[in-house]
Amino acid sequence: MRYHGVLVDVGGIGVLLAGPSGAGKSECALELIARGHRFVADDAVELSREGDRVIGRAARAIGPHLEIRGLGILSVPELYGPGSVAESAAVDLVCRLDPGRADFDRTGLEREREELLGVAVPRVVLPASPGTSLATIVDAAARDLRLRRAGTNSAERFAEQWRRASKAAER
Repeated sequence: MRYHGVLVDVGGIGVLLAGPSGAGKSECALELIARGHRFVADDAVELSREGDRVIGRAARAIGPHLEIRGLGILSVPELYGPGSVAESAAVDLVCRLDPGRADFDRTGLEREREELLGVAVPRVVLPASPGTSLATIVDAAARDLRLRRAGTNSAERFAEQWRRASKAAER
């Protein structure tokens, strides 16, 4: 299956950047690559299912190239070195960049899911407004997913602390 998006390995978490054309997917990926994360695919991500995971790779015709408006086609390994590219990555998280949406999750208690090849992948929807540092937010989302997988859910811990503080204040 071909997916219109960008796939980046962010500290061992495969992040599929999705959204409409012009939302900032490639620019976000470029900033993540400049921070030391690894690029997998731009524009036409080849997805396949391997067991209960979805694996993404670059389309053969595109390879390790990234298109940036105003610059054109860039060769990621030539700009950032061979270690800046991964041949493939599991899709662990979908970050949907949405420049027009006004209602965003404010607590993070429940993660939305996006089905890819029959696999429900966690999804966050992020505001893609001018001046937003999407790479910082995407990096935080990947780190948060890693913590959740390890059993630490900051949103749930905060909600519990809030409930206890509210009960104590009622007394």
